[in-house]
Amino acid sequence: MKYEQIKVLEEEKFRRLTGVKRSTFEKMIKILNEADKCKQGKGGRKPKLGLEDRLLMALEYLREYRTYFHVSRSDGVSESTCYETIKWIENTLIKHPDFALP
Repeated sequence: MKYEQIKVLEEEKFRRLTGVKRSTFEKMIKILNEADKCKQGKGGRKPKLGLEDRLLMALEYLREYRTYFHVSRSDGVSESTCYETIKWIENTLIKHPDFALP
């Protein structure tokens, strides 16, 4: 499901779908946006999916325990792109102090 479709959901339904509150989602986007600017500054191809959709893909993978193959099919990217995107999002958020595990 694309971010444009779910951003209009009420708070409770948004949390039920993504597994996080909207405020947490927005905080994650802010952190990922900063990291993405550094990553894109080095060059390379522009991602097919927007940052919000990539985060939704990662949350869907973590919440539903679907395989990379199934998640990639529903988002229209390759399985390797799906894997790399999810790993980048996980690693970026874990390294940030707000989401670091003790």
